[in-house]
Amino acid sequence: MSPSSKSNIFATLGDEILLVMRLMADPRVPLFLKLIPIGTLVYFIVPVDLMPGPFDDAAVVGMGLYLFIELCPPDIVAEHRHIIRGQDHKTTRNADFEQPETQMIDEDQIVEGEFREEQ
Repeated sequence: MSPSSKSNIFATLGDEILLVMRLMADPRVPLFLKLIPIGTLVYFIVPVDLMPGPFDDAAVVGMGLYLFIELCPPDIVAEHRHIIRGQDHKTTRNADFEQPETQMIDEDQIVEGEFREEQ
């Protein structure tokens, strides 16, 4: 593993922790989802473990944070990721989630009809 990839891992981990903190503070994220990181933190602090050693703690915390981010509304997660990366989330969000333009239809272009299935 090269030194640059190690620093990338730590930078990514730091960004994910910052993302979780931002999502926890965001009022648009439902309260029941915010219980996931709280539960993982409680598991990390409580001395009762599934297995001896730090591996179960790391696995539970990692899975809890991953699950929390995955279950949060994708547009809110994308907005916070753009802010963390230092991008203007309004311009990039519009490019990422741009809806196709809708065309206005004139009344004389509408054709009414019925569908019958023949047997």
